[in-house]
Amino acid sequence: MIDSAAFQGKTAKFYTLGCKLNFSETSTFARTLYNMGVHEAKKSEVADIVLINTCSVTEVADHKCRQIINRMVRQNPGAFVIVTGCYAQLESETVANIEGVNLVLGSNEKANLVQYLSDAWNKVEEVSTANGEENKKYHTVKTKDITTFQASCSRGNRTRYFLKVQDGCNYFCTYCTIPYARGFSRNPSIASLVKQAEEAVAEGGREIVLTGVNIGDFGRTTSESFLDLVKALDKVEGIERYRISSLEPDLIDDELIAYCATSKHFMPHFHIPLQSGSDEVLKLMHRHYDRALFANKINLIKEYMPNAFIGVDVMVGSRGEKPEYFEDCYNFLDALPVTQLHVFPYSERPGTSALSIPYVVDPREKKHRANRLLKLSDQKTQAFYAQHIGQEADILFEKAVRGKAMHGFTDNYIRVELSPAEAKDEYDNKIVRVRLGDFNFDKTALKAEII
Repeated sequence: MIDSAAFQGKTAKFYTLGCKLNFSETSTFARTLYNMGVHEAKKSEVADIVLINTCSVTEVADHKCRQIINRMVRQNPGAFVIVTGCYAQLESETVANIEGVNLVLGSNEKANLVQYLSDAWNKVEEVSTANGEENKKYHTVKTKDITTFQASCSRGNRTRYFLKVQDGCNYFCTYCTIPYARGFSRNPSIASLVKQAEEAVAEGGREIVLTGVNIGDFGRTTSESFLDLVKALDKVEGIERYRISSLEPDLIDDELIAYCATSKHFMPHFHIPLQSGSDEVLKLMHRHYDRALFANKINLIKEYMPNAFIGVDVMVGSRGEKPEYFEDCYNFLDALPVTQLHVFPYSERPGTSALSIPYVVDPREKKHRANRLLKLSDQKTQAFYAQHIGQEADILFEKAVRGKAMHGFTDNYIRVELSPAEAKDEYDNKIVRVRLGDFNFDKTALKAEII
C-alpha cells in the first residue's frame, strides 16, 4: 500500500538524460508524484525528493550520469535520491554505492517506482544475505526477466505529447547495450493507447509523437501490428498531428508508407536509423538490412510524399569501419534524398560483441568523419528548407517568452520563426497559416509571415 499522506507538501526535482522515451517516462513519474501531493521544487530550492532518469547509450553518457547524480546530491542535501533508467539497470550496484543515493530501480522495477519510493521512504529495506542483514538500495532483474511496461503519455515542455507505444528490443546489434538495459520487445494493447491519446485530447493536446525503443516491432506482445496502431490512432478525434519517432528500415511496411501518404493526421516526417551506408559495416553491426533495402524505403517514401522530411541516424568510427567503408557510407548518403543526418561517434560499450572486431578507428579520425557528415547534413537540410521559401504552410506554434521570437513546425517538420512583433499568446498550441520567408540569421529556421 502507498502512503500518500507522507508526501503531502513535499517537493521534487527531476533530471533526465538521453532519449525522448526517457523524457516521456520522467514526465509520467512527475505527474504521478504531483497527484500524491508532491510539487516540483524551484530551481534555487532544496528538494525533498530527487529523481534522475539515466542513459547508457555511450561511455560519455555513463560519465555524465555519474556527474549529474553527484551534482544533484550536492545541491539537494538531505534529499531522498532515486536513480532509474538504462545506466541504473546496467550498473545498479555502482550507482547504489554513490554517496547520497537512496534508491536504484532497474527497467523492470521503475513501473512500480512510487511503491518502491513509499516503502523506502517509511523504512529502511533489509534483505537477508549469506553474510547477514544488509541494506539493499538497488532493485534490478536480469534482461530476460524485464517484463513490465511503464505506460506513458506525457506533455513535453512545448506543444507535443509523447506516447510510449513500445519498449525493449530483440535485435542485439553488436555495438548496442539497449536490449540489456530495457529488455526484450513488448507493448501494450492498441485499445489502451487509443484511450491515452483521447486523454491527451481532453487536456488540449494537438500533436502526439509515438515513442519507443523499436516501435516498428509493435504487436509482438498483443499479436497486433504497427500499421493497425497507426490506423486506430488516426481515428482519434482532436489530434491534428502524429509523428513517428523512429522506425527500423526493415520494419517499414510499404503499406504503412502508402497509408501515411493519404492520412490527414500522420505527418510526412520520418526518422529512420541507417547506422552505416556500407554493407560490410552493416554486416559487422548485425543490422537486419542492407543499403539497397534502405535506399528502396527512402525512395518509396519520396515517391508517395515528395515533400517528406527524412531524418537518418548514422554512426561513424565503429569497429571495422575502414576508410573505404566510410567513403562508401558518405557517398551513399550524399546521393540519397534525405533531409538531415543525426551523427553519432561510435562508443565502446563493455560486454558488446563489437569489441571482438579487430579494426579500431583513431579518435581523431572518428571526429573528422563526424564533421564531414555534419557538414553534409547542413547542406541537405538547408537545401530542403530553401525549396519551401515562398510557399504557404500550416504551423503549430509553441509558446514563446514575451518579447522573443515564436517558433513552430510545418507538417513536414520545417522549423519556422515568427518575429516578436508578430508573436501572440493566442497562437500558442494553435495551427496558424503562414507564408514561409527566407532563413533566419543562423539558418536554423525559415522566417514566417502570418497570412
